[in-house]
Amino acid sequence: MQDDVTRDIRNAFFAELARVGYGRLSIDAVAKRAGVGKAAVYRRWRSKLDVTVALISELAMAAIDVPDTGNLVADVRQYLEDGRAVLSHPLARTIIPDMLAEAARNPELAAVLAEHVREPRRAKAAELFERALSRGELPPGTDITLAMDLLAGPLYWRQSVMQVQADDAYCDQLATAIVAALSPSASLQRGRRGNVREPR
Repeated sequence: MQDDVTRDIRNAFFAELARVGYGRLSIDAVAKRAGVGKAAVYRRWRSKLDVTVALISELAMAAIDVPDTGNLVADVRQYLEDGRAVLSHPLARTIIPDMLAEAARNPELAAVLAEHVREPRRAKAAELFERALSRGELPPGTDITLAMDLLAGPLYWRQSVMQVQADDAYCDQLATAIVAALSPSASLQRGRRGNVREPR
């Protein structure tokens, strides 16, 4: 029963967040949608900020998968495909831009999202490039921070800002371009060791 209540609150929270945005989100509305009293929410989380950070960080970490195909281009290509699926979800398309906009206005929210969502996700995804370094696919001294920006930025811009779907051909081309930008020699390995489709 306890798990069912937590699940109902979680579902209600995301539905309300997508409907009204963080700024207008209220615990009252979440509790009403979940069919519980406010006390049930406050027994689990102390405030709107706490519930937001807890549930979004939980979802963000569950959604990230760091593939290990043994080849950097194939790893990047799979990561992009997984990211595309997350960004294509109707709730994500509404919630992510709203949270970023709200964080720009709310320093407290921005700080906790950075600590509990952004940095853990980046650290997890960095494993993809660290493995490539250990395999010799990237040169020593490769800037992992820059690599992470290249991995995340174009896909988010295309799907969440431009609202244009990233198709398979785009993901193929982007994966090759990211690896080539980090190490031109690494991209030459994909024909021998990877199984990435040729860009159309």
